[in-house]
Amino acid sequence: MVKRVIYPGTFDPITNGHLDILQRALKLFTRVEVVVGDNPQKRCLFTLEERIDLVRESVCSFRGVSVRPHSGLLVNMVKKRERAIFIRGLRAVSDFEYELQMAMMNRHLNSNVETVFLMPNEKYIFLSSSLTKDISRFNGDIRGFLPAPVYEALKRKNP
Repeated sequence: MVKRVIYPGTFDPITNGHLDILQRALKLFTRVEVVVGDNPQKRCLFTLEERIDLVRESVCSFRGVSVRPHSGLLVNMVKKRERAIFIRGLRAVSDFEYELQMAMMNRHLNSNVETVFLMPNEKYIFLSSSLTKDISRFNGDIRGFLPAPVYEALKRKNP
């Protein structure tokens, strides 16, 4: 029996595409743990604390969702004998190549970890956190791509 379903990501910031994947995961699993990663190799616009707060605000109406931070290898948060599923979103073939490598490495590090790939609604297939930050930086309209609290936070970062 699977004990944990984990949706990991940097979520810098969380987008409507991420929320779409989360809603799809909740159709398959009753509880999903959103894990906000602290990756020192990525230059994030928002601090870890800000990202956690924004994710919590964005998912507050979702039942069965918890949010927590994590740094380091994701498989290390799963005990050796614990069964877990990682949820990952795929938008394009390029995503699949990277995600497949990650899934295989995670399985190698902990054979009790499986990865489930979900595709977003086609209206989010091109959406990424990086694109929303770039468009916002140049005062483009990103309102339809972000949850309201994230949109406001991004406007404050890029006045």
